[in-house]
Amino acid sequence: MGDRVRAAVAEDSGACLGGAVEAPAHPELGAKLEDGVVLTDDLAGALAGCDAAIAFATPGPSLALARAAAGAGVPCAIGTTGFSDAERDELKSIATKIPLCVAANFSVAVNVHFHLTRLAAELLGPEFDAELVELHHSAKVDAPSGTALRLAEAVAEGRRQQLADHQVLARQGITGPRPEGTIGIQTLRGGDNPGEHTVHFVGQGERLELVHRSATRDHFARGALRAALWLRGRAPGLYDMEQILGFRNGDGL
Repeated sequence: MGDRVRAAVAEDSGACLGGAVEAPAHPELGAKLEDGVVLTDDLAGALAGCDAAIAFATPGPSLALARAAAGAGVPCAIGTTGFSDAERDELKSIATKIPLCVAANFSVAVNVHFHLTRLAAELLGPEFDAELVELHHSAKVDAPSGTALRLAEAVAEGRRQQLADHQVLARQGITGPRPEGTIGIQTLRGGDNPGEHTVHFVGQGERLELVHRSATRDHFARGALRAALWLRGRAPGLYDMEQILGFRNGDGL
């Protein structure tokens, strides 16, 4: 994703690379990149030349970048999933200091998917059962994906429910009839698939499916750059991608 973000920055006339960070002992540390940037493991040094930061990593390094960004007063867009409740609480605290966007998915189309899923759940009502299926590459470390969980939250929001009270992540054995209001999430893993998410609204004699399939990671990078540019000059706070795109409670671009 770092390479894809660099490519997105290079394609955007309103942006340039200000710094690049990798993990300590990464084999390419010290490499010279575009715009005179040298790849480093020094967070503070990399942020010194930046107006905004973008993180795609596991939760620990993403939090480290967010802390450093808060110390430097640099807005930050984070495309990491799998945060614990305690880590999410820390991100909320960091957002009192800087503009911060934590997105389950930076794709514009996926955020339209969130919006449409919420609307469909509201319009179809409880007569339609909601089931989600997600497929990702075999190296993905968290399950279900953050995008699948956000889609499930969108269903719950449309139904005026709390997701935690209705989600089902596994079924096995004699489960009995499907409980009313259940939101099922099934996880598939394999190959090099960048991401595929399907929401099934299953009624009596009919079914509505909302599907998003990714063929590359470039749209994630372009969305992250769009978010980072939008955050500049904003008041401190925790923003989401739907706000940035103007779908709800935001200005959009």
